[in-house]
Amino acid sequence: MWFFARDPVRDFPFELIPEPPEGGPPGPWALHRGRKKATGCLVSIFVYDVKPGAEEQTQVAKAAFKRLKTLRHPNILAYIDGLETEKCLHVVTEAVTPLGIYLKARVEAGGLKELEISWGLHQIVKALSFLVNDCSLIHNNVCMAAVFVDRAGEWKLGGLDYMYSAQGNGGGPPRKGIPELEQYDPPELADSSGRVVREKWSADMWRLGCLIWEVFNGPLPRAAALRNPGKIPKSLVPHYCELVGANPKVRPNPARFLQNCRAPGGFMSNRFVETNLFLEEIQIKEPAEKQKFFQELSKSLDAFPEDFCRHKVLPQLLTAFEFGNAGAVVLTPLFKVGKFLSAEEYQQKIIPVVVKMFSSTDRAMRIRLLQQMEQFIQYLDEPTVNTQIFPHVVHGFLDTNPAIREQTVKSMLLLAPKLNEANLNVELMKHFARLQAKDEQGPIRCNTTVCLGKIGSYLSASTRHRVLTSAFSRATKDPFAPSRVAGVLGFAATHNLYSMNDCAHKILPVLCGLTVDPEKSVRDQAFKAIRSFLSKLESVSEDPTQLEEVEKDVHAASSPGMGGAAASWAGWAVTGVSSLTSKLIRVHPTTAPTETNIPQRPTPEGVPAPAPTPVPATPTTSGHWETQEEDKDTAEDSSAADRWDDEDWGSLEEAESVLAQQDDWSTGGQVSRASQVSNSDHKPSKSPESDWSSWEAEGSWEQGWQEPSSQEPPLEGTRLASEYNWGGPESSDKGDPFATLSARPSTQDRPRLSWPGRSARSGGGRWKPNAPRGRRPRAP
Repeated sequence: MWFFARDPVRDFPFELIPEPPEGGPPGPWALHRGRKKATGCLVSIFVYDVKPGAEEQTQVAKAAFKRLKTLRHPNILAYIDGLETEKCLHVVTEAVTPLGIYLKARVEAGGLKELEISWGLHQIVKALSFLVNDCSLIHNNVCMAAVFVDRAGEWKLGGLDYMYSAQGNGGGPPRKGIPELEQYDPPELADSSGRVVREKWSADMWRLGCLIWEVFNGPLPRAAALRNPGKIPKSLVPHYCELVGANPKVRPNPARFLQNCRAPGGFMSNRFVETNLFLEEIQIKEPAEKQKFFQELSKSLDAFPEDFCRHKVLPQLLTAFEFGNAGAVVLTPLFKVGKFLSAEEYQQKIIPVVVKMFSSTDRAMRIRLLQQMEQFIQYLDEPTVNTQIFPHVVHGFLDTNPAIREQTVKSMLLLAPKLNEANLNVELMKHFARLQAKDEQGPIRCNTTVCLGKIGSYLSASTRHRVLTSAFSRATKDPFAPSRVAGVLGFAATHNLYSMNDCAHKILPVLCGLTVDPEKSVRDQAFKAIRSFLSKLESVSEDPTQLEEVEKDVHAASSPGMGGAAASWAGWAVTGVSSLTSKLIRVHPTTAPTETNIPQRPTPEGVPAPAPTPVPATPTTSGHWETQEEDKDTAEDSSAADRWDDEDWGSLEEAESVLAQQDDWSTGGQVSRASQVSNSDHKPSKSPESDWSSWEAEGSWEQGWQEPSSQEPPLEGTRLASEYNWGGPESSDKGDPFATLSARPSTQDRPRLSWPGRSARSGGGRWKPNAPRGRRPRAP
């Protein structure tokens, strides 16, 4: 029976990468790149081949192996594994690069910043302080070849071959026998008389001075070159001179050297060193200190090295969110560091955290995620958006805070291309219908219209036909002038999605009514849109063969490219409205108005203005029709009215109340609850008859705005809508020919046809006592 001896090198869990060695400390060690066989993780492997007749060197190598295995410090090369055989020694450490090679590569890439050097030297001095003051060990080999750099740019002290005890245990310093290393020895070692008084750290601090000289000036040609500081920064020169002084007694202890360099104005007194020191002790910092640190971190990241941000700052940010309850403050630096990652790294490290953040009930977290969605939306796939993100985002539509609702609407511009059929054409349209009809904030109603116009090309053909015309028509009746402008521009931006019949019978009549609007900006945009639609109709009239080409997008499937030309024509000048909600919220950050009055539209001179009456900021859906005006519209709306009996009224309001009871929102100190401008006295009635819950019936979108007799005055610090330039021509000093037009007649002055048994004032109505449950009485 034959027995085969096992090969320990073959069974070793690490392997060398077949390429030339990277170098290493002067001597018999060779540094190779390697990897772990099981995982492929990169490591560094120091290899020493045992040669006959080199017993002394072999003993030095084995001593270095033992030292590295037993010494553990963040600034000393980290030992992972090792192999010792009769033929070789393998020492596996973290993946590092020799400092000389690293500096050369950085110079070729544009140079090494002083911030990086200051922190690197700080680490080497701290390692020496640990060895001398805590372990009573003399390194005896501090030089460029004994320093290594990891992937985060951290400097590590290695080259422990010639280390010995400062207390004399185990004999004196080992003999080096290598001329390249002996040039770093201090001059007092040449004095064999022993009369020179020195400290145990004196020799290592001299070698530290040599290292500093080489970092800034290149390889040290001879010891006499140390007299000329060369390119060493002025703030470091005084401390450098102490290190290379002829008197070893005055050379500072490593701990005192650090203290001197960290003094105000010192070489190591900078934001980069302070950030690294905080990260090293972040686990023992108070929560308030962590919050302040992360808030200030974003300002400094631009000046920090990219590798440092990726491999040191990012893991700390992820840990702080996962285990430290850091909250929303980590978002800004997290996304800033994410710019340095590849797409694969972003998917692995950032996206799981982002998905988890969306499920948070912290208001500050939610609003920051929505504000910065543009930075990570491209890394989200459609299944993740539809199943893990959108269900949480839609809660923002029902939030009581206007800022949350505004950011949720704006985020739909980014999410819409990734939403599936049900979420986009059903769920989202339901919330948009509710916001446009019932939100008490005019800018949010305006933003909803703007967003709908921009995502219209993503909707299905049936949804576009059912929703767009009704939604933009409603916007043109909004008492908030920018909303009316948005409705006009919405028609213009989606003009290719309407048939010629719709343009002639549904859109142009609405736009023509706006040509006498009290606001000149509305009139200007209406005239532009009318001219555009008329030219389109005229071209088809002149050449009917163009009809198919003009209407090619009407019944086409959703496409992100549709409507692009119209969007550029309209310019979407009302995008400036997106900041109006924030302006309104910031006007009174601590107190919410107790009463909101809708300001009156301009009235002709000499005519007394009607007395302002407090009414809801958002007009409620009218339950009445005008008796003699627009008989055609009345006939068309009757079919929608007949379907009211089959609708599920009030489900959205019930969902909102349940959400308010179940979700314990935390403001996080970022969004003040006092900024909620909604008031119970000014919210639309929540009776079952007037609640919005279903957008699918055309009546949900086509109900007209009930125009109040007066409008709410603007809050202090905001400008009137007429003072904004919404994309129209520049204002001139000429008189406005429409300024003397009377305001639109109030619905209180119009004859109305009321339902039997319903209150004419509220518009909501009451149920007949004998009416079947769940059905409305029909009009006689």
